[in-house]
Amino acid sequence: MIFALVALVVLALLASVHRYVWRRFVGDTTAPGSTMRKVGSVAAFVLPLLSVGALTSGRIGAPFWLQQVLAWPGFLWLACLMYLTLALLVGEVVRPLLTRVLARRDAKAAPEAAGSGTSVTTVNGTVPATTGGTRPRTEELVPAGQPGTSTASAVPSTAETEPETVRETEPSPKQGADATAPQPTAPAPTQPPASATALPAPATPLSAPSRRLFVSRVVGGAAAAAGLATVGYGTANVLRGPSVKRVTVPLAKLPRAAHGFRIAVVSDVHIGPILGRAHTRRIVDTINSTSPDLVAVVGDLVDGSVADLGSAAEPLAGLRARHGSFFVTGNHEYFSGAEQWVNHVRELGLIPLENARVEMDGFDLAGVNDVAGETEGQGPDFVRALGDRDRARAAVLLAHQPVVIHDAVEHGVDLQLSGHTHGGQLWPGNYLAELANPTVAGLERYGDTQLFVSRGAGAWGPPVRVGAPADITVVELASRQA
Repeated sequence: MIFALVALVVLALLASVHRYVWRRFVGDTTAPGSTMRKVGSVAAFVLPLLSVGALTSGRIGAPFWLQQVLAWPGFLWLACLMYLTLALLVGEVVRPLLTRVLARRDAKAAPEAAGSGTSVTTVNGTVPATTGGTRPRTEELVPAGQPGTSTASAVPSTAETEPETVRETEPSPKQGADATAPQPTAPAPTQPPASATALPAPATPLSAPSRRLFVSRVVGGAAAAAGLATVGYGTANVLRGPSVKRVTVPLAKLPRAAHGFRIAVVSDVHIGPILGRAHTRRIVDTINSTSPDLVAVVGDLVDGSVADLGSAAEPLAGLRARHGSFFVTGNHEYFSGAEQWVNHVRELGLIPLENARVEMDGFDLAGVNDVAGETEGQGPDFVRALGDRDRARAAVLLAHQPVVIHDAVEHGVDLQLSGHTHGGQLWPGNYLAELANPTVAGLERYGDTQLFVSRGAGAWGPPVRVGAPADITVVELASRQA
C-alpha cells in the first residue's frame, strides 16, 4: 500500500514537471497547430514513456536487447528533464526582469520618435509629428471625411462663422437688379494629395503579446542551451572513464612493515545496459596502471543478471595486485542475483568477503554484506566478520554503504572503505545524499574510526555525472611508527 502511494506521488510529480516543461518550451513559444507544437507535444508524451520503460524493463525481466534500446534515451531524458527544469526555474527570475526592461525601452522610444519628426501611431491613424516636436492640435488628429465628422470641422473656413439659416427679405429697389444674379460661393476646401501626407510606416515598439512571445523564446532558448550543454558535459565525464585519486590514511596500529601499503578502491561500477564490457576494460586498465598492493571492489558492480552481463564483467579477470582482489556486495547485487554474482566473480579471480575476514601482513581485512541483503537473510554480520579478532592489530573494513560506520566504530575498525553515494552523481543530488549518508565523499573521522567514501567509477540511471566526477582511489596506509 505504501509503495503504491509513493508510486502515485512520483508519477503525479513527473506529470506536473513534464506539463511545466511543455508549457514553457512548447506552449509559450509556438503557434497552435504549428508543426513545432505538434512535434513538441509528441515528444512530451513519448519521452516520459521511454524513461518509465528504462526504469522498469530490468525489474520485470524484459529481454536484454530491449533494456539496451530503452536505456539510453530513457535515462538521458531523465537527466535532461532535471537540468531543463532547473534552468527554467532560473528563467522564471529572469523573465519579469527582461519583460520590464523591454517595456521601459519601448516607452522611452515612443516620445523620442515623436520628437525627431517620426510618424506617431494614434488610435485614429498615423500622423506626422510637427516640426520641432510640437504635438498636432486635436482637430488635426481627426482625418477629414472620418465618419461622424464634417469637412468643416476638419478644415476651418470663413463659412464656419455664418449662420446656418438666413431670413428671407424683400429685395430693395436698389438691389432689384442684383437680386436675381447668382451669388459667388466660397471655394470648397481641397484635400492635399494622398502622396503629400503619406509617410513611411514607423518602427513601432513591441506590443504586449509580441513582447511576451519574444521573452518566452529568449528564456526558453537559453534554458534549453544551458540544460542540454550540462547533460552533454556530464555524459562525457562518464564515457571517458574514472580518474585516479590518491589519499594517505595514517593508522595508529599499523606496523612499520605495512607502511605505504596501497589499496585501489573501486565502487559502483554499474555494469549494465549502458555501461558494458568497454567500460569494465577501462576500469581494469586504470586500476592496473596504479600497481596496487590490493584491489577492493566495494559493491554495486552490476545492474543485471549474470546471464545478461557475465561477458561484460569478464575483463575483471585481468586485475593485477600483489595481495589479490577482494569483493563485497552492494545493494544492486541483491536486485540482480547476489549469489550468482558472488560465484561469478570468484570464477574471475576475485575473493568475495561475505561477512568474513582475512589476515594481511600488518592488518586485518574484513568485509560485510550490504544491508540490502537483510531481505534475503544475508545482511551484514559484524560479529562474524570482526568479533573474534585481535584488536591490537589494525583493521580495514570493506562495506558498501557508509551508514554502517557506527557498527564499525563499535567493533574497533580503524578504516572503513565504502561507496554507494556516487558523491551525489548529479548536482544538486549531493545535498539529498547528505540526508541519507553520514559522509557523501572523501575521508572523515568517527571516533577512532576513519571512513573513506568513493564517488564510484560508473553511474546509475543516466550515464551522466555533474559535480561528482567518477574516480578510482588509491588509499595508501601510513604507519605512525615510520
